[in-house]
Amino acid sequence: MNVTETIIPGVRVVEPDVFGDDRGFFFESFNEEKFRALGLPTEWRQDSHSSSLKGALRGLHFQLPPKSMAKLVRCVRGAVYDVAVDLRKASPTYCQWFGIELSAENKKMLLIPEGCAHGFYALSDCDFLYKCSNEYQKVLDANVRYDDPAFGIEWPIKGELTLSNRDREAPAFSDLMLPF
Repeated sequence: MNVTETIIPGVRVVEPDVFGDDRGFFFESFNEEKFRALGLPTEWRQDSHSSSLKGALRGLHFQLPPKSMAKLVRCVRGAVYDVAVDLRKASPTYCQWFGIELSAENKKMLLIPEGCAHGFYALSDCDFLYKCSNEYQKVLDANVRYDDPAFGIEWPIKGELTLSNRDREAPAFSDLMLPF
């Protein structure tokens, strides 16, 4: 397993060791002992699965304390452009973002720590899996505009964009009072 640090502290690209032959492939998407040895989180409380049509954008989402959550995400069908935004005021990369293509083909995963917002744009019809360090709490669920100028995210949007009402009406970053 290869783990690469990104420009944002704690946001890491995880590339599993993939074993393949004429039947297909096999890899471990999580192994507690290996994750611990690499300094990665090992306590996950919830697994989630989303399915999106090409052109859908989900995010930018995060959960507030005391149930902030880290996420380990991967795309198991199709491809997405995945983004993490650092919302931690004390971080040297506050308001900076990191983006990467995650796909069923490349099998890469992205680790997003607590205090970072997360979103993705579906480059194709896709299925997306999340490991979360806390259970979802509706009262602590928060989001911020995907196109907020405070971040300047360069989404690879082509064609019609599909957003939920929640994401379309997300607050501007300047209107948020974050406890991170």
